[in-house]
Amino acid sequence: MSTEQKEPFYVVGISVRTTNENQQAAKDIPALWQRFIAENIADKIPNKSSNEVYAVYTDYESDYTKPYTTIIGCRVNEISNVPEGLVSKKIAAPSYKRYIAKGDLADNIVYNKWLEIWGEDINRAYTSDYEVYGAKTADSTNAEVEIFIGVN
Repeated sequence: MSTEQKEPFYVVGISVRTTNENQQAAKDIPALWQRFIAENIADKIPNKSSNEVYAVYTDYESDYTKPYTTIIGCRVNEISNVPEGLVSKKIAAPSYKRYIAKGDLADNIVYNKWLEIWGEDINRAYTSDYEVYGAKTADSTNAEVEIFIGVN
């Protein structure tokens, strides 16, 4: 877990407004992932800068216990041509604390890492946090997912 500076970038994808209250996000986010895969959303995103998939958590009403927006999509070079039905978001928090969830994706490694993060005393910015699903997630039984938490 290190803190690092990041340049602002844009993500284009699909989104849902959700909350961690009453386990709502545990229903909404998997449904969003299913839609992303079933509708081949990645193939509909123009100007991708890579094939990595990003899960972004942003537009926090307060902290992680209150409503926020989840976007699943791809990093793009520019956002002048966002297809109808997709959303774009600038990811601008300058400092991030980096975590890595390792293991079998089916064993909820990412969610379990979030439980750990929520239990830590971090001076979070609550601007945008994100996960990166790239080459290290190709083998879902031995995956590595990077999680970046915006910090002040």
